[in-house]
Amino acid sequence: MKSKADETAWAGWRDPGPPHRLRKAGLAGCACLVTLLFVQPLARLIALALQSDLHSYLPIVPVISAYLLYIQPKTVVFYRSSIGPATVLAAVGFASLAVAVGLGERLNDNDHLALMMLAYVSFLVASGFLFFGSPWMRSAAFPVAFLIFIVPLPDAAVSWLELRLVAASADAAAWMFRVTGTPMLRQGTILTLPGIALEVARECSGIRSTVVLFITSVLASNLFLQSTSRRIALAASVIPLAILRNGFRILVIGLLCVHIGPHMTDSFIHRRGGPIFFALSLIPLALILFWLRRHDKRVDARA
Repeated sequence: MKSKADETAWAGWRDPGPPHRLRKAGLAGCACLVTLLFVQPLARLIALALQSDLHSYLPIVPVISAYLLYIQPKTVVFYRSSIGPATVLAAVGFASLAVAVGLGERLNDNDHLALMMLAYVSFLVASGFLFFGSPWMRSAAFPVAFLIFIVPLPDAAVSWLELRLVAASADAAAWMFRVTGTPMLRQGTILTLPGIALEVARECSGIRSTVVLFITSVLASNLFLQSTSRRIALAASVIPLAILRNGFRILVIGLLCVHIGPHMTDSFIHRRGGPIFFALSLIPLALILFWLRRHDKRVDARA
């Protein structure tokens, strides 16, 4: 049963009084205005998500952020304006807009959209500081910060990640072939096996799965872990998991080509097998999360 204090607090949240209702209405109106001003970049973002495998996760980000805000503990908060943080974030938004407009046609579509989305998120968060203030924003830090994932990765970042993942995946695959005793000759990212040569191309980097796995780890760490160090550890585990997943996928395809035939490079497991190996990578991630969560509980029990 709820205590009288709990009922009073919940009643205060439902009916915070005219000043608080005005602040909520002001934030809602400001968010709608910012969204209307950015309607064209937002439409481009949806088009990008529909056309690009890498950025197909973008539309779900604001949905997750809104849900996390919805499940936040309902407590009475005395709103106030925090002008300093609001000004800084608004400056970031205007700076992003200035760069996007100033560079103009010298930017490709993806980089231009990334700057526009950074501006959009900055203005939204600035509105939160302006109407609700630092105490409330601090309590909603993760759902608000999660919105940064709506910003598409710039092409330079994508290229850098792909190259690093390709090199590391080739290393992992070569090690796995040696462990299985498969004869192999390696030249850079080309692995020559009996009857076939496999090139670990940029399409084999698994960057989309890696990005989605990272976002999943960040979300899971916030929902299930208390310690900041353990949250960082879970997110950091994504990189070795992604490399091992890619290496294992190359190993499977290589062994199929060696023992069945070179035509297996056109098989489903090569062309459309990404989701299967992504699902497999969730298993060790879940085990790591389970282990970290158990350690979290032990620390809480001793505290």
